[in-house]
Amino acid sequence: MQQRVSPVYNSFMIQKISVVINTCNEERDIARVIKSVQWADEILVCDMQSEDDTAVIAKRLGARVIFHKRMSYVEPARNFAISKALHDWVLVLDPDEEVPESLANRMREQVGSNSVVTYVEIPRKNMIFGKWIKASGWWPDYVIRFFKKNSVVWSGVIHVAPKTLGQGLKLPPEERLAIIHHNYTSISQYLGKLNRYTDVQAKDLIHGGYKFNWVDLIRKPLGEFLSRYFATKGYEDGVHGLVLSLLQAFSFLVVYIKIWEMDGFKEKDLKFSEVKVEFKTASKEVDYWLKYGNLSKNLLKRFMQRAANRL
Repeated sequence: MQQRVSPVYNSFMIQKISVVINTCNEERDIARVIKSVQWADEILVCDMQSEDDTAVIAKRLGARVIFHKRMSYVEPARNFAISKALHDWVLVLDPDEEVPESLANRMREQVGSNSVVTYVEIPRKNMIFGKWIKASGWWPDYVIRFFKKNSVVWSGVIHVAPKTLGQGLKLPPEERLAIIHHNYTSISQYLGKLNRYTDVQAKDLIHGGYKFNWVDLIRKPLGEFLSRYFATKGYEDGVHGLVLSLLQAFSFLVVYIKIWEMDGFKEKDLKFSEVKVEFKTASKEVDYWLKYGNLSKNLLKRFMQRAANRL
């Protein structure tokens, strides 16, 4: 009698999706993000010692909750959370994000396909101060958030793209395929995050061998403003674009002032004539962009060339 053979299933068809969300005092946003991914096979919330009802709300909505020590930024805890996910594919989300149905369908389609893709780059729709920001580098804001487990790893450095293994897929920059990011809702929220992030960024620069140079108090914020407002057309977002470009420039100023602070507020020999020369150079940069900034077809390329010539 011939032995009965069990049917062979297509491994791609039985793969499942885990959603991973790292949290810390996110009771205001956690319900929205969880409700947007109720279709997933697992929702895993990794809470970093919240002092509010984040974990309680997450459990009530059916998420599995684990814990990690408090961190000043998410990247170090993200790898830990991913390692605890149960399924083949992982979708990483922040608490202030949500997934529209059209994107959910596209990801499930990807999992069910006979594809060699191991990670997917997804556009992100940033809502800042009540508006979808489309210029100054905020759109399409691609992020690697959907991947086969063990194919993507984050470093311990803040705001650095993860390392990837295998073949990637980049979704079209379409609103229906974008993660919705309810980014900054107030100036006080922006400044609170700025204070935390600039601490980390200053320490990372010092650990990388950077030595404080007073000229960077002028050059770095100016370069960021010109890049945001002119090179990547922040002016197209009106007052929002101007304010965000100024705030991003201010964040660069704070980073380098904090480096000076970490160096003990050491006095430097600084002549007024040197400062005057630096501001004259800065003035020429501003004049250039005021004259040509909205006319050139290769704004970013020109900006980078001009910046490189000043190094």
